[in-house]
Amino acid sequence: MVAELPPYYFRVRDNGAFVFRVDTENRQRRIEMDQIAVVNIRNGEIKPHGGRELTREDIAAIEQWMEERTRLLAYRDIDDIHRAVDYLNITTQWAQSKATDEQLEAVTDDLLLAMHDLRTMLVRKKADRLINS
Repeated sequence: MVAELPPYYFRVRDNGAFVFRVDTENRQRRIEMDQIAVVNIRNGEIKPHGGRELTREDIAAIEQWMEERTRLLAYRDIDDIHRAVDYLNITTQWAQSKATDEQLEAVTDDLLLAMHDLRTMLVRKKADRLINS
């Protein structure tokens, strides 16, 4: 049984995607992908490609993809932060139990500056939240 391909393919890029219409209904039964639009997630812009007119179905599929992609990126952002917390804990354990003096000398200043910067910003943001609540 052959799996059916989706009607659209989204080639992800930094701030959105190139949108292709997928076509297998041709004489050679080859997969053809025709670029129909460029999407910018940051500003919500959908630009038809090459003077094309997008159908309601095209726009609905693109908007659905944009919503799903935005949710996925938001999830990934917070997941990355949770991983960073784990990594800080792993780094602490490494520094305490495994690191040599030379290794610690190589990373201590960079770590201290990064942690100081993070702590300063977190304290400022927490104070702002407390003041505004």
